Amino acid sequence: MSLSTAILVVSTTAAKDPQTDASIGTLTDVFAGDGSSQFSVDETSIVSDDLAQIQNQIMIWTDSPRPVNLIVTTGGTGFAVSDITPEAVTPLLHKQAPGLVHGMLASSLAVTPFATMSRPVAGVRGKTVILTLPGSPKGAKENLQAVIKMLPHACLQAAGANSRAMHAGGTSRLEKEAGVAASSSGGARHHHHHHHGHGHGHGHGHAGPVRHTKPSEHPVSNDPSLGPSRRHRESPFPMLSVDDALDLIAQQSPVPEVVNAKVDCSLVGAVLAQDVTARENVPAFRASIVDGYAVVVPQDGDLKAVFPVTAVSHAAPGEVGALKRGEIARITTGAPLPPGATAVIMVEDTKLVSMMEDGKEEKEVEIFADNVREGENIREVGSDIKQGAVILRKGSRISAVGGEIGQLAAVGVADVQVYRRPVVGVLSTGDEIVEHNRPGDLQHGEVRDTNRPTLLSAVEGQGFEAVDLGIARDRAGSLEEVLRAALRQVDLVITTGGVSMGELDLLKPTIERSLGGSIHFGRVNMKPGKPTTFATVSVKNNAGDRVVKPIFSLPGNPASALVTFHLFVLPCLHRMSGLEPPGLPKVPVTLAHEFPLDKARPEYHRAIVSVGTDGTLRAESTGGQRSSRVGSMQGANALLCLPSGPEPLPKGSRIDALLMDTIRT
Repeated sequence: MSLSTAILVVSTTAAKDPQTDASIGTLTDVFAGDGSSQFSVDETSIVSDDLAQIQNQIMIWTDSPRPVNLIVTTGGTGFAVSDITPEAVTPLLHKQAPGLVHGMLASSLAVTPFATMSRPVAGVRGKTVILTLPGSPKGAKENLQAVIKMLPHACLQAAGANSRAMHAGGTSRLEKEAGVAASSSGGARHHHHHHHGHGHGHGHGHAGPVRHTKPSEHPVSNDPSLGPSRRHRESPFPMLSVDDALDLIAQQSPVPEVVNAKVDCSLVGAVLAQDVTARENVPAFRASIVDGYAVVVPQDGDLKAVFPVTAVSHAAPGEVGALKRGEIARITTGAPLPPGATAVIMVEDTKLVSMMEDGKEEKEVEIFADNVREGENIREVGSDIKQGAVILRKGSRISAVGGEIGQLAAVGVADVQVYRRPVVGVLSTGDEIVEHNRPGDLQHGEVRDTNRPTLLSAVEGQGFEAVDLGIARDRAGSLEEVLRAALRQVDLVITTGGVSMGELDLLKPTIERSLGGSIHFGRVNMKPGKPTTFATVSVKNNAGDRVVKPIFSLPGNPASALVTFHLFVLPCLHRMSGLEPPGLPKVPVTLAHEFPLDKARPEYHRAIVSVGTDGTLRAESTGGQRSSRVGSMQGANALLCLPSGPEPLPKGSRIDALLMDTIRT
């Protein structure tokens, strides 16, 4: 039997913008996972922190001819002035359920003493069980998980099931059916082996991890709370293709934020969030495009004669009198034409005839030009840029070449709307990791931190601000504290290490269970980078609004971390900064030599792409491709998209390459 369930979000902010809510998705996942498919979320709604709205929505669900079995509310259970959910729900209850309240509080108190500041309510109205959960997705998830195994029993009794029959067999039978018997209780920890190696290998292939059993021979444990002896022996996350992983990143990447920016050198790399129109004409006046003489062109176009020089027009601002036929004015490049002038004759087409008495100024000049047409050597008003014309389109990226900033400056644009570039934090994890610049020899088991400096450099090289988050140790509480602090100061977090199958690999459980995040994928069918993990966490920003921040947990091996940064993190950063198309550009290349293939997984082979003598792009390997060998990235400007297969790809084969840097010549 599937128990019909409704989720009510109580939040004035989410009522105005439903996209800010993360609780519905989080609680739906809990019902689907921890609820063992006994619940179906049939109704959801978002209301403001208003007593009447809360009560009206609950009564719609409870007092209808077909009431739902369970209602969970989230939000409004604290001590803030606007927190009124308990006051709205309590008068509606026909029966109180203090045991459920105690279970939720006990669970929260095991996490934080501040759970004493929560005011949950639970009970029954008609045939519906009602629970009030905290507003934070993490707190709501923990509270629901604390009691969810008891809720089917409560819902069935409230709906009118035969209580005597349900309790036949005693408490032990009920515990067993609910999955809370002593043999299956205990805390959840999702353990992984921690990899953060930095060794060096040689050759194009390498000996990978050796496994002697098939995955199907060892079922995955469904209880994530068990210790090392009963931890997961196989990842619970499905193996996704690279394309499917990229699709999930595209779906879950936060939308770019629009900000105002000054037009200066700091604008380089930014993407325009709106069309920009010219505020004025360029040029704003009729201007000469050469050094020479402004003239009034006669009808026949014949200017072969000697003319008096009556005025001088320089590029500096100044007034020049009107020019008459038979007169000429000396003019410099960019200077405004005197009124009445219709063309400019280049100085190369003239000869000095006489000078003023002081010998400093020209008096007469002979012109050698016929068939002259009006408008020659003149930039007309607005001939470069018309006032009101769109000079840059939304989505244009401001390059370091200078053309875009030059366009903006030319028409007097002082500031523009752009997409804010995300700030990226980089964190290494592991008890074995030490600073790369620490003096002295390494102790047994210690590893210098290669990943953090290389990823920080890669982030800044792509035009994003990078924040060094240091090294987090392999302790759940410590890791949670570091990640919470990071999410307060950056828009996207990159971690390395701690995503494999070791008992000290705590990133996934910390993100999912401590931070209330959603893990969108935890394994990718690729080499290197199989354990790459992508998650999002809902947090409050400085304005008190909920925003979603991505976390990319990359493998600990240095080459794997850099490959997966370029393949997965970069497209997310591009989307968050409004850059289209996101990700690395793809080009076809010709293999300069034979390339071995992995039999099971597609490989992203580090390579050097250059222009051959025949003009085609050719690709050479950087050498040994072991995932721990950061040297395989040295000099690499491309990732070759090698398929899996039993035989090597012969020299001359054509494949796609993802360009990380400029092509060699």
